[in-house]
Amino acid sequence: MTGYDDRPWLALYGDQPADYDVEFGDALAMFRAGLARDPGGDALRYFDGRTTRRELDELSDALAAGLRASGFSPGDRLAIYLQNVPQFVVAVVATWKAGGTVVPVNPMSRQRELSHLLADSGATALVALESLYDRVAREVVPGTDVRLVLTTSELEFQSRDDARLFAGIGRQRHEGTTDLAGFTGQRRGQEPPPVQLRPDDVAFLTYTSGTTGVPKGAMNTHRNVVFTAQVYRDWLHAGRDGPILGIAPLFHITGLIGHLAAALLAPAPLVLAYRFEPRVVLDALLEHRPAFTIGAITALDALLAAPDSTRDHYSSLTSVYSGGAAVSPTAAKRFQEVTGVRLHSAYGLTETTSPMTVTPFGSPSPVDPTSGALSVGVPAPSTVVRIQDDDGRDLPLGEVGEIVAEGPQVVAGYWGRPEESAAALPGGALRSGDVGFMSPEGWVFIVDRKKDMINASGYKVWPREVEDVLAEHPAVRESAVVGVPDEKRGETVKAYVSVVPGAAVTAEELIAHCRERMAAYKYPRQVEIIEELPKTVTGKILRRELRDRWSEDPAAGPG
Repeated sequence: MTGYDDRPWLALYGDQPADYDVEFGDALAMFRAGLARDPGGDALRYFDGRTTRRELDELSDALAAGLRASGFSPGDRLAIYLQNVPQFVVAVVATWKAGGTVVPVNPMSRQRELSHLLADSGATALVALESLYDRVAREVVPGTDVRLVLTTSELEFQSRDDARLFAGIGRQRHEGTTDLAGFTGQRRGQEPPPVQLRPDDVAFLTYTSGTTGVPKGAMNTHRNVVFTAQVYRDWLHAGRDGPILGIAPLFHITGLIGHLAAALLAPAPLVLAYRFEPRVVLDALLEHRPAFTIGAITALDALLAAPDSTRDHYSSLTSVYSGGAAVSPTAAKRFQEVTGVRLHSAYGLTETTSPMTVTPFGSPSPVDPTSGALSVGVPAPSTVVRIQDDDGRDLPLGEVGEIVAEGPQVVAGYWGRPEESAAALPGGALRSGDVGFMSPEGWVFIVDRKKDMINASGYKVWPREVEDVLAEHPAVRESAVVGVPDEKRGETVKAYVSVVPGAAVTAEELIAHCRERMAAYKYPRQVEIIEELPKTVTGKILRRELRDRWSEDPAAGPG
């Protein structure tokens, strides 16, 4: 009987090799190889600003030299709290040159979230937008190990004003911080002391929510990064035919690998546009004529729905992939009909450094006739994906179970959490927490999630974190948070709340309470106040009953 060790998916590979050799020992060597091939070519495009690979090398040298002179040592962590701006890429390369690890921070993070990431990672340096420092980081940094704060502006690296994004934004200087441009400018021409990076050194410490709901740092090594950048280049055709359009946020593993790392490897220009805004992205498509992008289906749908969107906007694209959220067959068909470009699927997690399965370029993904699900592809080269039961035993092809992956993209573990690493990565194979099956031909289908994680527009939300914030409101007695279907976001966050006897509170007040304290994608869009939450005899809240309650009456409660 054919099994996973037989790798039946190899018959779908075409001319791609079954296994990859990792081309570079570290991601910095990957960057330097691209620099040597085309030093004068564009590395970054940001509105009307362009930065060559040589300039990126000089800027990152200067920043790395300054970091080392300021006490940053090999192995230290530098946190990046930026939108999709060129400074993000400069800071990544500079951190590697200084021998350090990059800690990407979601720019939507609020004080409690930023505080946890800085404290858990032990970051000693922070690069932040002036506006984010002013609103969030100013109150957080004094309680952490951060010794150096470098701030910068959204307005750097471009001269054209865009009122749609930058209205009301001006330069801000804050006590206790250092201007990034000045910090690098005074060291232009300097080189940092040489460092020796190893394949197993951590390149990115990317935070993901885990079984306890507390964000954990997945240790994406240099080997992980180089390998998955090769998958993007060879399988997804990233950077092979022209510029890469960065519509996924760079703090996210998709943006880090599918945009940043792939552009460094190819090498190819990386087009950035601050943050996703459909009209601005449409302008970038016409101005820079990118050939590749990858993003959540919600972002791609928003582009198609923009009033000014035309077929010509997409005419330069030769490869488009979607990941991070489920793509329906209807959405994939609509994208191709509107743009003329086939939409491919890929699937991966932070712990797999982006893709573990990929739809071969140019191939249509099959649709499961029973569930109607679109396949997320076949296992990537050098990767084995299995479907297992709760005891870790392989299930026959076609049976539903937990998706488990092993390969060069799987992280070594979570930062400072050996017990959770052992539970999620037994023997080095990742137990994804996602439920699916594999067809006899090797196509992977996702049919459900094992965990209670909510997937809203490609962002993962852990219910307990929302519940903890709700618990801070004096009127809340108990709460339970679940994901419910949403046309635009795939899933949205809904909270069921019981109130302290005698207290009075509205759903709108609770939503506002959470909005002030959480990233925009996390706070509940719906709150329903009920008398009692359903529980087991031992007092455990039954989230499944609440999900079933919604499915039986979607109109219940405020929408």
